[in-house]
Amino acid sequence: MKALAVFLSSIVLLSCAGSRKNNKTAAGTDERPNIVLILADDLGYSDIGCYGGEIQTPNLDYLAANGLRFRRFYNTSRCCPTRASLLTGLYNQQAGIGEMTAERSEPGYRGYITENTVTLAEVLKDAGYHTAMSGKWHVSNTVEQPSAEAQLKWLNHQASHPYFSPVEQYPVNRGFEKYYGNIFGVVDYFDPFSLVNGTTPVENVPKDYYHTDAINDTAVSYIKTFSKNDKPFFLYVAQTAPHWPLQALPEDIKKYEQTYKAGWDAIREARYKKMVAQGLINPATTPLSPRLNKNLSWENNPDKEWDARAMAVHAAMIDRMDQGIGRIIQALRETGKLDNTIIVFLSDNGASPENCMRYGPGFDRPGQTRDGQEIHYPVKKDVLPGPQTSFASIGDRWANVANTPYQYAKAQSYEGGVRTPMIVYWPKGVKAKGGFTDHMGHVMDFMPTFLQVAKARYPETYKGHNITPYTGVSLLPTFEGKERQEHKALYNEHFNARYVREGEWKLVSLAGDTTWRLYKIDQDETELNNLAGQHPDVVSRMAAQWRQWANTHNVFPKPGKK
Repeated sequence: MKALAVFLSSIVLLSCAGSRKNNKTAAGTDERPNIVLILADDLGYSDIGCYGGEIQTPNLDYLAANGLRFRRFYNTSRCCPTRASLLTGLYNQQAGIGEMTAERSEPGYRGYITENTVTLAEVLKDAGYHTAMSGKWHVSNTVEQPSAEAQLKWLNHQASHPYFSPVEQYPVNRGFEKYYGNIFGVVDYFDPFSLVNGTTPVENVPKDYYHTDAINDTAVSYIKTFSKNDKPFFLYVAQTAPHWPLQALPEDIKKYEQTYKAGWDAIREARYKKMVAQGLINPATTPLSPRLNKNLSWENNPDKEWDARAMAVHAAMIDRMDQGIGRIIQALRETGKLDNTIIVFLSDNGASPENCMRYGPGFDRPGQTRDGQEIHYPVKKDVLPGPQTSFASIGDRWANVANTPYQYAKAQSYEGGVRTPMIVYWPKGVKAKGGFTDHMGHVMDFMPTFLQVAKARYPETYKGHNITPYTGVSLLPTFEGKERQEHKALYNEHFNARYVREGEWKLVSLAGDTTWRLYKIDQDETELNNLAGQHPDVVSRMAAQWRQWANTHNVFPKPGKK
């Protein structure tokens, strides 16, 4: 790892060259807290140890044991929409990302964080914070070459182009003083595409490069740089783990090579029991939902070896991420910043049910390594996941395990898609250390929360544009154990998957199925008992309520439809 450390040191030195001079406040030391926001990618609700998982995550477990765990925290069910909502304090369609990052004609579907918004970095920077980001951006229009052949050549590091998205949409042009990471959403962990430092493409990485390490070690370097003065800092650490492709270091995979040979049911049931024992869920209101696709038993699974390996690599990727988070915690401790730093950890959506092997090379997926080795997309599960030469994913059955005890997964509006593990650690600010909260929160709530702790102002106009008022609600009272204000209702829509949650009710439908289903969600958290037929009046009222929200929050009009 020595070459990687030297490489990252040079990256940080380059990124620091253009920093503004620091200015102390007139009163002397600035007592406002630092903020470290860590976002995992496609992490399941029960993957980490403190949320029921068997994966070794001692550093996240430490944050949970000394912080606050949320039981009912929501994302928007997909990578880039969640990032848009988290960064702006708005529903994602209001911020321009209703689907993915393609430029579309309608206001809610521009594919980038639009000019009617301000980011957390912009408001905190204006309030006197240092700002930096490492990791996955994925909230800007993705540049494509004019032919599939030219695009693949670029993906394979056989051609160079200056920008991966319009440069005005890069993090350093949306409030971040420093940035190192990937602009696109998918990466080869050993040699990432779309890697930039500031706005400069990173053309080569060392032989011992691993992207999760680079993201976390860059964050450590930023902490050490910022800690040389009293100015507070905001650091956004956007992990790519454990998003496919399943690629991990051999020593991490080895820890789990026997674990998942027990099969889907055994792991899922063990996680459920641990969640109950932890006090994370109440079995009376949250029974374990039926396993997905139960027609195939583990004993009769012809691909047991491959499937056990796939989940072992998924676990190894999370383990390695946790190791890096440990180095972030240690850097804060060594610089004397830990006690006055808010550390938030969460996931952007539920675990992914995708079979990425079917996608094959193209758009953001390479066909060869830099030195010309073929990258396999093992549809027939004939090449094991783990190395750089394999692009694979855990699939829908393991995603169902990762999202224990909930149904469905990423991209759906059922709880398995939208409910996220969320930990807040802040020694000076969190009252119930090691506790849980049932506060119903959402990723858009970080904007008002951080505005409040930073004593920052949310602007009505910014750089000549009118700014949409934020829709989030501050979480600060919940951190402090005080009487809290919650959202009266929460909503979602993504590729026709949708929900509205209000009071005791949740109305939800699947992508590809417009049928509304109704659940008494406080008593039926795993959405097993559809009451739509018994309460047509509630369905009618809430469906109308959802349509009103959709019409006023840029869900409609959809591209190509009026």
